[in-house]
Amino acid sequence: MSLRYALLGLLADEPASGYDLLRRFKSSLAEVWPATQSQIYTELAKLADGGLIAVSDAGARGRKEYRITDDGLAQLRQWLTETTPKRVARNETVLRVFFLGAVSAAEARKYLADIEARSARALKDLESLKTSIDWDDSDLSIYGHIAMEWGERVYAMNQEWAQWAIEQIPERNT
Repeated sequence: MSLRYALLGLLADEPASGYDLLRRFKSSLAEVWPATQSQIYTELAKLADGGLIAVSDAGARGRKEYRITDDGLAQLRQWLTETTPKRVARNETVLRVFFLGAVSAAEARKYLADIEARSARALKDLESLKTSIDWDDSDLSIYGHIAMEWGERVYAMNQEWAQWAIEQIPERNT
């Protein structure tokens, strides 16, 4: 369901084609809410059928540019202000940490070191992305920057936590 609102949010910023939306997903939302080309085009069709978006321009080879309608903007605003985000209750990475006692201390440290390395890479990728974006005073830029900061802090925290966790593993073999 959130893909619907991600698309409405992107189209509230500016009209775009399915291809443009896919590119924007890859460059800005992939860490938050990844989507494939088929998912995006399927959802665009549903949004158009529901009157939440409309074709604003049609080009060569069936290219359609979409814009958000008043009904779509009202639904996006309602979702933003009147619904509570669903709490993600599952985290396979942390679930595995609970059971690391079933492997050797070296294997447990390696698992945690992998988390540290992944977090460091993701943080570096976000920092590179951050410098490549031409930030401006548009709403999507302002709030996108705030969302990016959340991602940077989460990855930095995961990296720091993994370093700490490695130090907590006692020297013993299973």
